[in-house]
Amino acid sequence: MSRESELTIGFALVIAMGCVVSNAAAQTDKYPRMAAIGEYLMESNAEIQLARSAAPESISRDAEVLVLGRHGFETAVKGKNGFVCIVGRSWTSAADADFLDPKVRVPMCVNAAAARSYLLRITKIAELALAGHTLAQVNEAIAAAVAKNELPPMEPGAMCYMMSKEGYGGATLPHWPSHLMFFYSDIDPAIWGANLPGSPVIAIADPMEHLTQFVIPTQKWSDGTEDLPATPHVHPSSNGAQ
Repeated sequence: MSRESELTIGFALVIAMGCVVSNAAAQTDKYPRMAAIGEYLMESNAEIQLARSAAPESISRDAEVLVLGRHGFETAVKGKNGFVCIVGRSWTSAADADFLDPKVRVPMCVNAAAARSYLLRITKIAELALAGHTLAQVNEAIAAAVAKNELPPMEPGAMCYMMSKEGYGGATLPHWPSHLMFFYSDIDPAIWGANLPGSPVIAIADPMEHLTQFVIPTQKWSDGTEDLPATPHVHPSSNGAQ
């Protein structure tokens, strides 16, 4: 199988799940209920380091960093360049089948436009999940919030870096390929030539959330090393942080 085919398959899975919760299947028997909240938490310094691994150091070193607390994401480091780095958990960064997997850790670093729009969906989903809402309830709540303009449309230029060689995306897609994502509200993927034969751009439009996500693969990880198919993935374990 060619590298292009491997990336296409990998990103098809990424897009199918989205960086926000998709509208599809119910949770599997493997994670039928929420684990103890402490299992989703990390030691603060380890989480900061992992979050910053999402983008090149020239970007992430001056970014704001959020860490997950018992009721949602909290600011751990104030930023200076408008970027915000976080470690996504299963509710926002894994396929539906892994919605409650406490081991999921997916670093991402959004720019200022995405921090004011897209990131608000991520933090809202985390708050709902930590409060005990099911996948179906989270999907319904987010769609309703978007419809009522309680969550804003995507700002022009909203994007994020997802270039970490670390992290764990769950059993469905253990490690995401290095890539960039761009976010729009209600835009036709054809405008970017996405999903066409030979195009490096992959996209999906979600009408319920009025969200279109474009994915562009990168050839290197955030530390500058090559993104090769055989790159081993790391599973940063939670430490039962309280």
